[in-house]
Amino acid sequence: MSTQTSGLAIETAGLVKTFGETRAVDGVDLTVPAGTVYGVLGPNGAGKTTTVKMLATLLRPDGGEAHVFGHDIVREADEVRGRVSLTGQYASVDEDLTGTENLVLLGRLLGHRKPAARTRAAQLLEAFGLTDAAGKQVKHYSGGMRRRIDIAASILNTPDLLFLDEPTTGLDPRSRNQVWDIVRAVVAQGTTVLLTTQYLDEADQLASRIAVIDRGKVIAEGTKGELKASVGAGSVHLRLRDAEQRPLAADLLRRALDARVQAEPDPVALTARLAAAASHDTAAEQAARALSELARAGVTVDNFSLGQPSLDEVFLALTGHDTRVSDASDTSDTSGQDDSHDPKDEVAA
Repeated sequence: MSTQTSGLAIETAGLVKTFGETRAVDGVDLTVPAGTVYGVLGPNGAGKTTTVKMLATLLRPDGGEAHVFGHDIVREADEVRGRVSLTGQYASVDEDLTGTENLVLLGRLLGHRKPAARTRAAQLLEAFGLTDAAGKQVKHYSGGMRRRIDIAASILNTPDLLFLDEPTTGLDPRSRNQVWDIVRAVVAQGTTVLLTTQYLDEADQLASRIAVIDRGKVIAEGTKGELKASVGAGSVHLRLRDAEQRPLAADLLRRALDARVQAEPDPVALTARLAAAASHDTAAEQAARALSELARAGVTVDNFSLGQPSLDEVFLALTGHDTRVSDASDTSDTSGQDDSHDPKDEVAA
């Protein structure tokens, strides 16, 4: 590999990690351009956290190889640690210390003199909207505030590569949006971010490229547009006037579009995913023909839209299940190693 001269932050080939008989990571290949947000999308137990821990030098791979900015993660682990930082699924800061005390302590551990550590702590607290809470113990912070202080701790020394392992798990929508804004700001300053998530909208919002991982393998990779185009031309969303007409409408759509039709929780709503088409116009023509069939059958449509497949539909099409669950054959969680966390595994380099 020639990551150092190729503009890549991460390059892996055949990366493997096993725990007993469980193959948590099974030949993962990743190519992450520097200066971007790269999403690794998959359900719990897919192998995301294990992959991150190997790249951050917290776990030694059992097979394959990986480089971070040209440095081998096994032979040159110290060089890798000097360029990366990791924010895991749970806060690594001390809950009995205040926000300021946590950041100053970590700054001192990273080699800053006390005045410089205090100045940097104040800068980060202001940037992350935590100045008013700077003197409060972290145990009194909300979930969103804890995630922000945790990310702040990870960038006391601005890393070249920041691993964010499911950073918004359990947060309310407002707090998630705040974390997303922080991620965008970090990348704007030149840091590469590898983001693992099981939230499809998070990957859609932040990542320029996405690897879909399931059962320890990368099953698809590309831009959001490429992944969406790979599973079809788009989706037709309908709202009917009469819920009693939904079975008839579903049958007509299925035959007219030759597509799977899904009944939504709304009793008058239906969604049909169109087959791959050469252009958006072709997809629109398919949808128009379907609407004509419905009208001829006396089915009244109150609302209609045609759009690209969502990442939810992409993941479902690729894996047969959604990102919230992993079937019994995906046993990486049973090792106690994958997608779990111990605070001592946190790194702030």
